Amino acid sequence: MQSRAFDFTGAQGQKLSGRLELPDGPVKAYALFAHCFTCTKKSIAAVRITRALAARGIGVLRYDFTGLGESGGDFADSTFSADVRDIVAAAKIMANEGFPPSLLIGHSLGGAAVLAAAGQLPEIVAVATLAAPFDVEHATGQFGASLQEIIDKGEARVDLGGRPFTVRRTMIDDLHNHDQAARIGSLHKALLVLHAPQDLVVGINNASSIFMAAKHPKSFVSLDGADHLLTKPADADYAAEVITAWASRYLVTEKTAVAEAPAVKEGEGVVVEETRAGKYQVAVRAPGSTFFADEPVSAGGMGTGPSPYDLVAAGLGACTAMTLRMYADMKTLPLGRVRVAVAHQKIKDRQPGDVFTRRISFEGLLSDEQKAKLMQIADKCPVHRTLEGGASIVTEAGEPPAPSGPANEHQQDMKEVCETC
Repeated sequence: MQSRAFDFTGAQGQKLSGRLELPDGPVKAYALFAHCFTCTKKSIAAVRITRALAARGIGVLRYDFTGLGESGGDFADSTFSADVRDIVAAAKIMANEGFPPSLLIGHSLGGAAVLAAAGQLPEIVAVATLAAPFDVEHATGQFGASLQEIIDKGEARVDLGGRPFTVRRTMIDDLHNHDQAARIGSLHKALLVLHAPQDLVVGINNASSIFMAAKHPKSFVSLDGADHLLTKPADADYAAEVITAWASRYLVTEKTAVAEAPAVKEGEGVVVEETRAGKYQVAVRAPGSTFFADEPVSAGGMGTGPSPYDLVAAGLGACTAMTLRMYADMKTLPLGRVRVAVAHQKIKDRQPGDVFTRRISFEGLLSDEQKAKLMQIADKCPVHRTLEGGASIVTEAGEPPAPSGPANEHQQDMKEVCETC
């Protein structure tokens, strides 16, 4: 996995400190994780769950709420509403930076916050909560005997999780102004509720209320034996495994792109369409095949498929192998398997600046003369000729698919090469 800093500006202009966990391989999707009340992005649950998700192909941002951890601002000035606005801001900034989240995950009060924020983020398709309260006023129970002092005096010092915090009445008043039941009922997103029956901080009845208020699709998974903060590594890892498996049904993947995309018939060309699951990811539909094309993570993509130049190189390699096979069969050469490797690079101060390096290997009992002839034939493959000679591109408005000529046009070109040689 790759872990990198991801700081951004919150809704109130304060600097918020984040950590982006990225998979080493292709990224299936991106998610945003909201930590528990007065926790930080370094809490056991936040760290273990986000890293476990990254190991399973989901990139995740975890960050410190205002006035907590390494984030700016004063916790005393924070409110639940402000935390919700920061989640919305974080999601939009992730999208702008090429990491668009389609999944929200929230722990404890962070779970209530992602439920509140999800309705403002149309790109979010799924929400998962861990030990979340149904009613956000539940948080006032953490203030104990200090609650009345906050109400009477406007603020008080409160011990939360072994650390002193200044809590103001603005936070209390804000907690009274949220109708979570209505929000959950109108969520229109896939919902997963994870909760431990033994949770002594936020009782299991909260999970029941969230589940009953939500409309389908909704799921509940018991975190039997876990504590509220998920301090046992096995509990956090299990939660991550469940979230990944559940979310895979709703996140855009190559499998769903294949299932949902209409087929392209022979002669209709290739259709390319944005998935909006990433900054550059597109679904490519060709006769008999659908797959993703993308840019690598280093270029702002998700690395979920070949890049545009990879596809051009693949076209050259495929055409080369097919042309050689047709020629060998026509001349009854003892050619076994053909392997073609193609790499692309741009070279400054050279015309043309685009260079495709092609390496070809042959299997079979071929003479040196036969191998030399095959290498000559490789230079005559139709795609090779197109790249060397250039091509005209006609761009016009219209709905795909667009006709591309006879389906066997490429085979006819290869046949002509073989017959003339």
